[in-house]
Amino acid sequence: MPAITLPDGSVRDFAGPVTGTTVAASIGPGLAKAALAMQVDGVLRDLSDEISADASLRFITRRDPEALEMIRHDTAHVLAEAVQDLFPGTQVTIGPTIENGFYYDFFRNQPFSVEDFAAIEARMREIVARNAAFKRSVVSRAEATALFEKKGEAFKVELIRDLPEGVEISLYSQGDWIDLCRGPHMRSTGDVGTAFKLTKVAGAYWRGKSENPVLSRIYGTAWRDQKELDAYLLQVEEAERRDHRRIGREMDLFHLQEEATGSVFWHPKGWKLYRTVEDYMRRRLDQADYQEVKTPQVLDRRLWEASGHWENYRKNMFMATVEDQDEAHRALALKPMNCPCHVLIFNQGLRSYRELPLRMAEFGACHRYEPSGALHGIMRVRAFTQDDAHIFCTEAQIAEETVRFVALLTAVYRDLGFDSFRVKFSDRPAERAGSDAVWDQAEDALRRGCEAAGVSYEMNPGEGAFYGPKLEFVLRDAIGRDWQCGTLQTDFVLPERLGAEYVAEDGSRKRPVMLHRAVLGSFERFIGILIEQYAGRFPLWLAPVQVVVATIVSDADDYARQAAAALAKAGLRVEFDLRNEKINRKVPDHIGARVPVLAVVGRREAEEGMLVLRRLPGREQETLPLAEAVARLAAEATPPDRVEAEKAPVAAQ
Repeated sequence: MPAITLPDGSVRDFAGPVTGTTVAASIGPGLAKAALAMQVDGVLRDLSDEISADASLRFITRRDPEALEMIRHDTAHVLAEAVQDLFPGTQVTIGPTIENGFYYDFFRNQPFSVEDFAAIEARMREIVARNAAFKRSVVSRAEATALFEKKGEAFKVELIRDLPEGVEISLYSQGDWIDLCRGPHMRSTGDVGTAFKLTKVAGAYWRGKSENPVLSRIYGTAWRDQKELDAYLLQVEEAERRDHRRIGREMDLFHLQEEATGSVFWHPKGWKLYRTVEDYMRRRLDQADYQEVKTPQVLDRRLWEASGHWENYRKNMFMATVEDQDEAHRALALKPMNCPCHVLIFNQGLRSYRELPLRMAEFGACHRYEPSGALHGIMRVRAFTQDDAHIFCTEAQIAEETVRFVALLTAVYRDLGFDSFRVKFSDRPAERAGSDAVWDQAEDALRRGCEAAGVSYEMNPGEGAFYGPKLEFVLRDAIGRDWQCGTLQTDFVLPERLGAEYVAEDGSRKRPVMLHRAVLGSFERFIGILIEQYAGRFPLWLAPVQVVVATIVSDADDYARQAAAALAKAGLRVEFDLRNEKINRKVPDHIGARVPVLAVVGRREAEEGMLVLRRLPGREQETLPLAEAVARLAAEATPPDRVEAEKAPVAAQ
């Protein structure tokens, strides 16, 4: 006789096992119509499942966050049925949900193309309209194997064979079509709705291994309603317009090529942008009392074994072997991160508690192996530079250091055009170093730091580093996309493993706590984010070329050079355009190059010592004396931290 407790605290008693469908109907016809699934004691389940014991119950409707993933999961099943209807002999493999959508991998002699999408989507709508119920059945391993062998589904048979012994094997049918699936599902294909769209097709190796067959992967997106779908497609269209790879070519910032896969070739303008960001970050670190260091690129394997990276990170490391060294020193690795090197610097000499907290920063060049299929422009690379730092402190200092870090990160993000961020708390992963007691200590310390800094967070279970929990700072860009950039991690493990210690006030030797922190993450990725945030139209202080002086007539060439020299002397990044072209031809070129300011000079401006300033891509312009134009642009191009510093003495009075 189960007692069902609802979210409002009310309890409903039933004479025997009861399905979610029955409970919803007992509450009212509105809920019976709206409920898609249920959460029983916090576990998502099919609405048709029976509840036989006392339980807390929450119904999932279309507006609940959980519904969106279920819509996408069910849409993947509808896609798979449509594909097999239209293309007999195609084998289905796996079809998970992903961020903003789903995909399904198919095995077929002829790969799919986007030209197939119209027919597939039409059949999917027919399946949705048919409104076939999702029905779950639990079968034995032998039954499941026989079923899919009969259907010619070799990949499904392999999946079943590799399931651990004792795992329940469930199948879901929608009419006559059936698939291997854990579930849960909504009530029927009709609950999917029609707010879906197939987006692209790509090749993928079965189970991600190059020696396996190549599959045809169809990606799609699915939403609660057409309004959400339209908003997403508009965001995708805008993201394509802002794609940093395309803008990088148009602005001549960088390029990538196969001779250095995953490494960036920075061109002069791109390197100017990089250096502008780097110089800004260096000034911020100087203001925050960090000490900058530089550590080697290639280190002995034994360091990585001692630190724990060899055991936990080996697959992402590039190795080198030196033949003329003895056996013990022959295996080397390009560093994937900087933290062990900073411990080695800390360990030089005897440290005192008076030196803590010691904030050690490095713009550290790192290398990590990323599969070629995972590389993406300059946002996912193999060679990158982290704005990395490690704070050696006592446990009692963690809270104050968290406050200081959050203040620094907030100021940097604000200056770079991001007004807000959210925080995820990533706790202990399954594979980790250190005892549970040490992890309890590290997680508690990080929580106290959050409280001191006034940081609210959402949990991100199991996603901490192998040596400690972390906070992940997530930015939202101009078109609503989230980017995880900054991190703060508490680490009691590496100082122990690498023998870091300091002399405490009572003369005893103690281990420091190590706080790993980054604001940008990597320069390459963050610059890619900045390019897309601004669509290449940077604020004046960040723009790689801030002003172009362009002539209307050749008589003004000498004056244009003088004006450009005056602007450059004031610290502006300036070029001049003396081409024998009409100004109406020059303007579109500089708009395309995302130049913020065009300073136009003709015969009259040359005679009167004036500049006509035009803010691109707009049409408005103003005419100013050269000295006034230079002073105004120089003030506008002052980096925010320097503006802040100039105002500080006034504010202090």
